[in-house]
Amino acid sequence: MKHTAIAHIIFGIALILAVSAAAQEAPPDTVSSLPGVTVETSVSRGDIYVGDTVTYTVTITYDSTIDLIPPPLGANLGAFEVKDYEPDVETKLDDGRIKSETTFRISTFTTGEYVIPPLPVIFRMPDSGSRLIMTDGMPISVKSLLGDNPDSLDVKPLKAQYEFEPEIPAWYYWGGASLLLILLPLVLWLIFRKKKGLLEPVDRRTAWEIAFEDLAVLQQKSYLADGAHKQYYFELTDIARAFLGRMYRLDVLEMTTTEYRNAFVAIPLPNDWYSRLLDFFRHADLVKFARMTPESGRPEADLSLVHDMVADIRDERLRQIEEEERVRKARGRSAREEKAA
Repeated sequence: MKHTAIAHIIFGIALILAVSAAAQEAPPDTVSSLPGVTVETSVSRGDIYVGDTVTYTVTITYDSTIDLIPPPLGANLGAFEVKDYEPDVETKLDDGRIKSETTFRISTFTTGEYVIPPLPVIFRMPDSGSRLIMTDGMPISVKSLLGDNPDSLDVKPLKAQYEFEPEIPAWYYWGGASLLLILLPLVLWLIFRKKKGLLEPVDRRTAWEIAFEDLAVLQQKSYLADGAHKQYYFELTDIARAFLGRMYRLDVLEMTTTEYRNAFVAIPLPNDWYSRLLDFFRHADLVKFARMTPESGRPEADLSLVHDMVADIRDERLRQIEEEERVRKARGRSAREEKAA
């Protein structure tokens, strides 16, 4: 248990540094407490059985002069699997402070003594500096449904795997080495051509034409029928990110959700698509990285959301092009009239 706790703490520190690097800021100062700030963690039950669901809550109370960066939704929760979540629910208290609650409903199918590892909570202070507080680790005991029943089966360990002596002729090695020498120049040549952009033709279609076709192809795949939600959301988020990258000439495919939030906060996306996409990417992260199963109908609704986003941004861009063309023609007429006069 001590080694597990240490590993969780190391993971939390690494996650903190990654968040700081993604936001292109100096690492925050780690403190044990802050004036006007309280950070509490709790679980609905400390003793559970295999397969039971337990509610893990992080409650943060802070002054309104301080900005909160809540715990990441894809945070390491040790051996526990996220079944559902409710992130960053804010309540304004009578004394002017703000209370934020993030709730995870988690479960596990292995027995033992576990600790939900500490999570990083970052605050931006009025002096523009950052402070970090680690939550307390929460111990949970997971018991077997069999308990101490003497009639339970005594499972014997597996026998060691039998190892056969290799019987590979020597000429196999010489033949493989010769084939490698023949293929290596060809592979290097292909890599060189790919870097030069000679393997694939340039796609001259508009960004929305590419996105609409990719969405139609994804809709025809059997991911949802097969229960492959993780692969479904990987492709759906890639379609959304690729479209935004083509439209705004940013490398969105390589961005994390936090990097998207920082990069697009100053870009005027139409119809509040900034916050709607932020919620979509957060939910997709939980499906892809925290093994969460989306509720019924949510994957189809998310595909429709991405489709509507592409259509709205396309319409906004076409209106901009039409307005620029109108201004260009008006300037041309004015220049001809001035020349004639």
